[in-house]
Amino acid sequence: MAENRKRIVLKFGSGILADEGGNTLDEGQFERLSAEVAALVAAGHQCVVVSSGAVAAGLAPMGLDRRPEGLVARQACAAVGQSRLMQRYSERFAAHGLSVAQLLLTHGDLDSRSRHRNVRNTLERILERGNVVPIINENDSVAVEELKFGDNDRLSAEVALLAEADLLILLTSVDGLLDGEGRTVRVIEDMDAVAGLARQEKGKLSVGGMVSKLQAVRLAVDAGITTYIAHGRLPGQIGAVVAGEPVGSRFVAGSGSKGVAGTLEDE
Repeated sequence: MAENRKRIVLKFGSGILADEGGNTLDEGQFERLSAEVAALVAAGHQCVVVSSGAVAAGLAPMGLDRRPEGLVARQACAAVGQSRLMQRYSERFAAHGLSVAQLLLTHGDLDSRSRHRNVRNTLERILERGNVVPIINENDSVAVEELKFGDNDRLSAEVALLAEADLLILLTSVDGLLDGEGRTVRVIEDMDAVAGLARQEKGKLSVGGMVSKLQAVRLAVDAGITTYIAHGRLPGQIGAVVAGEPVGSRFVAGSGSKGVAGTLEDE
């Protein structure tokens, strides 16, 4: 791949894919996010989307107005909602001349050497086409890691390692990692120094908070993958990250090791 072209893994959490009511998908978000990813593909980048949102998509068809507490009920919502989630992506990317491919994974798929190789080969063949965007989600109807713990945060980091990505972008409902006064820490070169800034707050449809995201970030940066946490409801964030503009929080590859703590946003 040309030097200025990147392989990019983008993670879309439930909190940026559901509407304000929280019981259905936000059509405007799908339209905008798909358009921004399509622009990257048109520029020659290879993009992989790790998407939550199946549970949110399944709430209304299951007659629910909020995320259920029980694990089995959440798995049922995910089973109903996954096809609806993929339908949205298929329709939105088709408007840009792109097809989508669905990959439902469990962490066991990535822990097994043979299945890891199979997933990687499949992903490589899809990306070779140039006009297909892989959409990856945890297989929530049989696996429980996303539903119980991390809103696909860790899965996105594992996929970034699997794909040997140049860049991992975690889009969430905040501007990035915030310091004690609510200011965004723009550049992090030592994750140990900022670990105490992680907050546990989550949206009502989100499973993973900042703690989960920082665990995923550490996995990626330790493997040499620069990672961003950015606001998924602000237009233009994806393109700005890829262009190297100062948006969100940038975690420098290798920042899991000791180094300089971080640089705050300008006053």
